[in-house]
Amino acid sequence: MAKQQLEVNGRLILTHSETEPFATALQREKVYTTDRGTVSEQIKETAVDPLTEWTETQDGFTLSGGGHTLSVRIEELEAGVRLHFAGEEGLAYRFRLPCKRDEAVFGGGEQYRQVNLRHEKVVNFVSEHIKATTILEKALLPRRRYREKTHSEIGTYAPMPVFVTDAGRMIRFDVDSDGISELGSKWTFTFDACPKSLTILFGEDYSSLLAQYTALYPNRMGVPDWCHDGMILGIQGGTKAILEKTFAMLDAGAKISGVWSQDWSGENRTIMGKQVWWNWEVDTKLYHGLRSAIQKLNARGVRFLAYINPYLVKGGRLYEVCRKKGFLITRTDGTVYHIKSTTFDAGMLDLTNPDAVTYIKDELIKRNMLDLGVSGWMADFGEYLPVDCVLHAGDPKKLHNVWPVLWARVNREAIEEYGAKDAMFFMRSGYLGIQEYAPILWNGDQHTDLTKDYGMPCIMPASFSLGFSGVPLVHSDVGGFFSFGKLKRSPRLFTRWMEMDTFTPMLRSHESIRPWANAQFDAPAVLPYTVRMTNVFAALKPYRLAVEEQAKRGIPALRPDFWTEGRFAARKDPYAFFFGDDLFVCPVIERRVSTRHVCLPAGDWVHLWTGKEYLGGTEADIAAPLGQIPVFYRKDSRFAPLFAAIGSDAAKAH
Repeated sequence: MAKQQLEVNGRLILTHSETEPFATALQREKVYTTDRGTVSEQIKETAVDPLTEWTETQDGFTLSGGGHTLSVRIEELEAGVRLHFAGEEGLAYRFRLPCKRDEAVFGGGEQYRQVNLRHEKVVNFVSEHIKATTILEKALLPRRRYREKTHSEIGTYAPMPVFVTDAGRMIRFDVDSDGISELGSKWTFTFDACPKSLTILFGEDYSSLLAQYTALYPNRMGVPDWCHDGMILGIQGGTKAILEKTFAMLDAGAKISGVWSQDWSGENRTIMGKQVWWNWEVDTKLYHGLRSAIQKLNARGVRFLAYINPYLVKGGRLYEVCRKKGFLITRTDGTVYHIKSTTFDAGMLDLTNPDAVTYIKDELIKRNMLDLGVSGWMADFGEYLPVDCVLHAGDPKKLHNVWPVLWARVNREAIEEYGAKDAMFFMRSGYLGIQEYAPILWNGDQHTDLTKDYGMPCIMPASFSLGFSGVPLVHSDVGGFFSFGKLKRSPRLFTRWMEMDTFTPMLRSHESIRPWANAQFDAPAVLPYTVRMTNVFAALKPYRLAVEEQAKRGIPALRPDFWTEGRFAARKDPYAFFFGDDLFVCPVIERRVSTRHVCLPAGDWVHLWTGKEYLGGTEADIAAPLGQIPVFYRKDSRFAPLFAAIGSDAAKAH
């Protein structure tokens, strides 16, 4: 058979031959091993049937081989093509797409270690990002002996079979099942079930590609106006603590938009530290008079944020209520399927049960949070659904990746049904379509350090990857979360992290899993910088709103340094980023340094803090004392007067 080639508007979509077929049918045996959300797989391919025979049809073609047939219908799009697949149930499928030798590829959902995924394998399975073994290594080993983990060793809360290349191409498989993308010298994409479709788009630059993508796939990301007015302080410990600390920060001159208390439902002390009692109603002992406290906060322009996840702690009141109602996922013997988180067990609410969903929305969110005056919350987890559980409806293997999106939809619908137009939530887990429901994502549970695998530096590739995957708004926990033994954040690390997050869509801190061992926003060595950076963040509101408008068209807020030049080969600094069109930010990710080597992109730039002008394409060592992260703005930006005023005011206050 002669080699087949599909082109649309002069663009190569795929090639096919007997020796290198576009699609292959597979039969596979797979064993999953799960430990606290981290999943490993053992895969055995028992049959491999290349679909070598190509037959033209009226609206596409069919591929056949080994007794199997795959039908492909071609739908031409304005900027590309969508291939609709009709395959066989019970089969896995592998697809091969052409690639250029030097074509870099980005996306794949949230990928923490690097932005260019060429020559890597990208797993399409929602899982816990953090592994206990890495935390123990950092806690027990000398710093110099810790080996930073590679891409293949790190899971992700939010994988997505969506990729953008620097050859002007965007690839999206519409599939819910487990899979893996191998992006070496040849590109193959393997899934445990036949995808519904494959969409390939073409564009002149990344902005046009993502705008075209967003026109096809809904994006409703965006946070309420109040989120732009200052920092959301992570504070725990009860009503008295949140009022005293918040008012003290306001009195010190800090700009505060909210206080986030994840232990509003009670605290759960474990060997790991201070965790949350997963019972989604206010702990009236710890948070006595919370409704009145929220009113006092609101009177000073501060919102109250809480926490919820789709689990209920075993032994909690709501666990028993939902167990009796049959709202928790079960094992095959009908008993509750318990999820292990660190040292305690919890039941998982069944998001396929309509009555359970109604209960979550009406009782847990509307009555227990929104009626109380809560304006936002962390909608945590979503990635632990066991593939061997029993659901009210559906196959858990097919729903595992979709589960975070179901969880986001429940939260979004509760807010919309209640009519709380200025309420919001933020999530760490996700999959295809998460941008339709989640107002904003956060990067998950980083370590409280500067390692490039799990610490502060991993925020940049993770955010860039999400942006390339069609998720334009993301932020991180200032200071990180995981702390154990000697793994803990210093005042300097907290300040450096806060400097970076000042130039992101949302500024929010976290006390960490061990608040007593980690520096906080009000530590004496941190407080002056908290005041400084929260004022800068609030002053940037007009610019941030413009960036958010771009995000509605799918253009990410945070972009890598090669964004405007296009080719990954133009990258000079993997940890510098554009915030919107007009700000270039260079986080300080090294210990005990007070200068930062900067490689400026093309254009004319002005240093935010000093007003000194720099020519694009040049390099310089820029002073980076605490509170003055190297930031530059475009000289011809329409926001230049705003930036100049911010720099001048900050210099006077420094």
